[in-house]
Order: sequence, then C-alpha cells, then structure tokens
Amino acid sequence: MSTPTGTQYIITRATEQGEARATITELAASLREFSIGGVDLVESYAESAMPPFADGIVLVPWPNRIEDGTWMLDGEPQTLDITERDRNNSIHGLLRNTGYSLIERTEGSVTLGATIFPQHGYPFHVHTTVRYELVEAGLSVSHTATNLSDAAAPYALGTHPFFKIGDTPIAELTLTMTAATRFESNERLIPTAEVAVPETDFDLSAGRPVGELDLDMAFAGVEVIDGVAARLTAPDGREVRVTVDENFDFVQLFTPRNFPTLTGIGQVVAIEPMTAAPNAFNTGRGLLWLEPGVEFAATWGVEFSA
Repeated sequence: MSTPTGTQYIITRATEQGEARATITELAASLREFSIGGVDLVESYAESAMPPFADGIVLVPWPNRIEDGTWMLDGEPQTLDITERDRNNSIHGLLRNTGYSLIERTEGSVTLGATIFPQHGYPFHVHTTVRYELVEAGLSVSHTATNLSDAAAPYALGTHPFFKIGDTPIAELTLTMTAATRFESNERLIPTAEVAVPETDFDLSAGRPVGELDLDMAFAGVEVIDGVAARLTAPDGREVRVTVDENFDFVQLFTPRNFPTLTGIGQVVAIEPMTAAPNAFNTGRGLLWLEPGVEFAATWGVEFSA
C-alpha cells in the first residue's frame, strides 16, 4: 500500500537502554518515529498522513522563512513560490515536497539523497544527503550539500523535530537552553530586531516548564556544552538532549498548542537546529555561500538518558 510520505525506512540498534528504533520517510527525509527502550522521543504522525507542522523534515536550502519569497542576487530580484500563503512567505526550503533516493542502508542507519535543481527564485544546482544513524546514546544525523553550479550558491540548513519523553505530559517537561540573543518578529514571523536574552522572560538558561511557553522564535549565539545545545527534562529525571556541531549557531523553539498528536490536539515542543537565521537570504545572518564543487557537512543529534 502506498503512503503519502513514500517508503518508510526503519532502522534499529541494541543499546544499554533497550532497542533504539527510528522510521525515516522517503518524503522530505522526515524523522517520523524515534524511540529507545520503548520510550517515544519524538512526536510521531500516522503513516497515512503528511507531516503536520513540517514534523521531522529536512529544511534546505533555507530553514524558516524568506519574506515575500523574494531576495536579491547580483542586483536582480529572485522570486520563489509562496508556500506560507497566510503570511506571504516562502517557508522551509525547496525539498519539503521532494522524495529522497536511497543511497545506503544498514540495520542501524540509512543515507538518503535529494537534488535541488535550478528553478525560478533559486538558479542553483545543489545535491544534498542526510544520514540517520542510531548510536549508543541515541541518534546522529549528518547532512551534506555539494554545489554543482558554476557560481557560488546561497545555502542554509535546518531540521524540524518535535520532542517528547514517552507519556509525560508535554507541559510538565522542562526546556533548558542558553542563548545570547533572540529575534523579535512581526506578525508574519519575519525578524525585525535581534535583542539580548539574558535576564529577560525569554531566558531559558535555568529551565522553564513547556506549559508556560508560547514560542515560535529563533535564538542565536546558543551556548553548546559538551555538544549539547538544548535539553528537555521530565519530572522523573529522564532527559532528551539535542546535540549540534559548530555549524549550528541558531535554534528555533516552537511550542504550538494545536498540534494533531496521535492522541488528539495538544501542545508540542520543537527544538530546531539551524545554520542561519530566519530570512537569511535577505539579511545574510548566518547564510553560507557554497563555492562551485564545494561540499558542506554538518551534524546534529539526539541523546536520551533514562
């Protein structure tokens, strides 16, 4: 039977905390399921559904939004499709409706690839890969992008996982992250200013219950300690940690209360590592220009302790 997200790649691995298991979809290389020892660690969605709220998908060649779907290249305006119609933005890149091809598969890993072809608004040819690998501590996710064009190509990477810890109510999880700045945004969620975070209501360095938060906000200068950028902690001490390498200086935090979970509408929490800020094609904040033939590589991951 066909599914809206195509082939479901299931990977498994034995760990000291029990079997680790993940399901990655052909469409948008979405992380649809991830568990360790029977404890679900991401918000899943039905195999018969599309990823709600971009759940688990890969965001390239930009995460977040481009205002009005327009940007300038060598003095010439570039116009992308508007994919967030209610706010008149282009959102989450060019591969969210693309099927990825299988490159390599083992019992505990899968590598998928997808190509961005030259098109209106993005006249560049970029090949991308993503590798999901179960490791002892959790999950490692590695990305590459290679510019096949004859000119430098603008590029940024993001990902969109929603996290949980088993049946613990989302509102009772504590979210901890230390960041230097955050982006104030207008009603279209386009940044209007970058302001300091410490000792404000948006300072999460001491941890805040998710139930107190109403966020759809990007942060910059995220402090990374031992590879960990952010953590979710349950009242019983179980913890999910989001790890990043040096390429991810930005994190979007998103805590909507109208997510269609498998058990009904409710609050969820996304921790989204990003290599650039929202609207980076216009501001340049964090934007990478890939030279012809150059490969970019970045890795993030998830650790769980029971």
